[in-house]
Amino acid sequence: MKKLVSNLLLIAAISFGFASCNQAQKMIDAADQINIQCNPEVLEVIAGNIDATVSVTFPPEYFLPKATLEVTPVLLYVGGEAVGKPFTYQGEKVTDNFKTVTKNGATITEKVHFDYVPGMEKSELVGRAKVYYKGNEYVYPADIKIADGANTTYMLVNTKGSYHYLPDGYQEVIPETAEAQIMYLINSADVRGSELRSADVKDFQEALKALAGDDRREVKGTEIVAYASPDGSEALNNRLSANREKTAAKAFDKITKKLNAGEVTTKSIGEDWEGFQELVNNSNIEDKELILRVLSMYSDPNVREREIKNMSSVYQSLKTNILPQLRRARFITNVEYTNYTAEELADLVENNIDVLDEPALLRAAANVKDIDSKIAIYKQAVKKFGTDKALYNLGVACLEKGDLAAAKEALNKVADKGFGCFDNVMGVIAMREGKYADAARLFAKHADGGHEKANLAALDILNGKYADAAAKLAGTGDHNETLAYILTNQLDKASESIKGNCPYCNYKKAIIAARKGDVNAYNAAMEIVKQNEKLAERAANDVEFLKFR
Repeated sequence: MKKLVSNLLLIAAISFGFASCNQAQKMIDAADQINIQCNPEVLEVIAGNIDATVSVTFPPEYFLPKATLEVTPVLLYVGGEAVGKPFTYQGEKVTDNFKTVTKNGATITEKVHFDYVPGMEKSELVGRAKVYYKGNEYVYPADIKIADGANTTYMLVNTKGSYHYLPDGYQEVIPETAEAQIMYLINSADVRGSELRSADVKDFQEALKALAGDDRREVKGTEIVAYASPDGSEALNNRLSANREKTAAKAFDKITKKLNAGEVTTKSIGEDWEGFQELVNNSNIEDKELILRVLSMYSDPNVREREIKNMSSVYQSLKTNILPQLRRARFITNVEYTNYTAEELADLVENNIDVLDEPALLRAAANVKDIDSKIAIYKQAVKKFGTDKALYNLGVACLEKGDLAAAKEALNKVADKGFGCFDNVMGVIAMREGKYADAARLFAKHADGGHEKANLAALDILNGKYADAAAKLAGTGDHNETLAYILTNQLDKASESIKGNCPYCNYKKAIIAARKGDVNAYNAAMEIVKQNEKLAERAANDVEFLKFR
């Protein structure tokens, strides 16, 4: 009898176990009735994070009243998997503190988060589920797919930074003058023979002769300018200056026979108050400051003359030392000197570098494409001239090469020289080193500058502030402008902003085409992308192109 009872109990237990298993299995078998929505539909990496909202809808009569369901989000990717925090749900008769699903069903929203690691650009978000029912554990036989992932388009951001060299100051064409003047006696417009034989005039003639045989200099024309000293009536002095203009032109013709002076123009200034002020300012005359103050206080020539004559103690000195120098006519021949060409600079760097001044040496460095040669020339400029400009440009060249240690060594020597661009270039170094907070602080010191604004936009992209980046880069032509438009889904603006046809430009074109569903544009762009091995490898795993694979 005891054995019979024991067997009956065993059969009952087994039957109960099967019944329990069958009920739990019904939940597992009906898993396809669960509706799962993910926002975004394709996972996206933003500032190194993958965040999404998952909404799970359980249908009526799905959930067993005494069951507990545990779902663990898992991101599967090439080379590994990342396991998220499990979500646990309970039937209405379970007294634990999980989210409850009644017999009428429920929609429950969860947040998922993963830290990005390389490989996740080709990934899949799944749920691994198990049911706990009446002391037993029942595992769902397959992962439940939730979403594809993960979009890493923002990682196309260019973080090399925007910066510039200091201007070299080199002039390709340098304006020069050859000049002489003839002096007149008071109230006279007659040209004295001694003036035409003066050393000043002879030097002027020799200068014009030298210009004739100078291939680097070209005469552009000559101005004859006549003046009168500001003593006496203004009307008289204006007539006197006009007469001196005429006699000076005739004198000029005599001294420049067979000499090229270019096209000649003449001009009468009248009373030379400007020259008067300059001569007084450069003199040691008594009451100089008082005279200059009178000139600044009064603009009427007659008032000026009256006030100055009232200074009887100094007027005699003015009559003797200042006014005679203003009774003149000037001959000013304008010349253009053509500086060394790029080819000549390159030859001089190789064969006669010592003849180059600093602007020429800095221009020679700027012309060179090979970065090591550029650095070598800047080092020569530092050695020869030792200027802050040469040091700064050496640092920038080292930055361009990617030698951050050498760049900092050179740039730190000009840290306190007041260069407004110094903070920006140091910010670029910080950005390349991944010190984004330091970079942002340095860029923000001159946030309105073009380079600084572009660099702040690059940091905005890294930090997921895509709209801010697009606003900063609008219309700049910066290499990150197109990317900012793509990230804000302004696809037409993104297309318009692409100027080049390189593989990198076409990668962005391919993204735009894929988002628009333009197969032909996508295929055309991808043909060029494949010319770059690194980009082709990225494209093979890029979720942007998932629907075209």
